[in-house]
Amino acid sequence: MKNNMRKIIVGIAILTILFGCNKIRYGELFEITDEFVDNLQTKYESYGVFGGLDYTKHTKDNEYQVFPMGRLINVKIEHVADDDEYESLRKALESHYSGDSRVKSVYRNQGGTLMIDCRN
Repeated sequence: MKNNMRKIIVGIAILTILFGCNKIRYGELFEITDEFVDNLQTKYESYGVFGGLDYTKHTKDNEYQVFPMGRLINVKIEHVADDDEYESLRKALESHYSGDSRVKSVYRNQGGTLMIDCRN
């Protein structure tokens, strides 16, 4: 019984650390993407095909670029990044938006950047 309880506590602690690290590591990026997701529900029906370029944002450290296109939100890592780094970011965004009905999916597009799909 004690071993099972320890395993549960350790498991919860590990999950808390992992999810907490994402919020710290990607906190500013999440704030930017959250703003775009919110605006698609309250302010804009769509950013338009090219209209989103006017709304492009970067994190303060210039590590990430975010810009909307229609009802999609593009997230780009601004330095040379390998597949593992993009996959890590995709998983973090997917976890961040899990359970949020406004976001249909988070995926990597053919150009290599990430897309947050907010289409109806």
